[in-house]
Amino acid sequence: MQKVCAVIGIGPGNGLALVRRFCREGYRVAMLSRNEDYLAEVEGELPEAKAFPCDATDGEAVNRTFDLIRRELGPVSTLVYNAGAGVFKSVEDASEEDFEKTWRVNTFGLMLAAKAALPHLRDHKQANLMVTGASAAWRGRASTAPFASAKAAQRSLAQSLARQLGPENIHVGYLVIDGVIDLPRTREMLPDKPDDFFINADGVADAIWALCQQERSAWTFEMDLRPFGENW
Repeated sequence: MQKVCAVIGIGPGNGLALVRRFCREGYRVAMLSRNEDYLAEVEGELPEAKAFPCDATDGEAVNRTFDLIRRELGPVSTLVYNAGAGVFKSVEDASEEDFEKTWRVNTFGLMLAAKAALPHLRDHKQANLMVTGASAAWRGRASTAPFASAKAAQRSLAQSLARQLGPENIHVGYLVIDGVIDLPRTREMLPDKPDDFFINADGVADAIWALCQQERSAWTFEMDLRPFGENW
């Protein structure tokens, strides 16, 4: 029986790279996103990937979707939570809605996904739950109040999940992505930046795949990913 990977948060950067990587490794990939048009486009290109339109912050929708994944593909053995939202403002410039929206996508959505996926993950002798995070989880800059606070909460939740689920042979990992993903739109926004300023999304997918293959006695919880040109 083919293994199943669910990726929540599908876009032309990390999401697409993750789908391609797991398809290449022989997985059926469940793609979850609110962007139905983009999901349909990727589904048409990758026969091993199946679209499941879903809002990651809607608990009922998430539960229904994981039930549907089990019926159509089988129980998920690897979940990658790649959904994210960022509002980059100071505390006094950000609204209450800015804080709540950013927290709901980054942290609340992870909680919903973990709860819905756990019955799937527990069906396997070993399983994985990977989260794409950001360096904002470790440092709150003046103009990142909503984003940094949400990412810090997300990292703390992922750490709690790792401590809880490790004894059940479920590997939880948090990827600190410190840099800008190389996309046409980011190149347009930063036209003066050299190639080595950007992070290649395929490299992110390779790193997540590598974590999923680790031997249990040497699991990584947190991995930093950054181009060598990044100032850290």
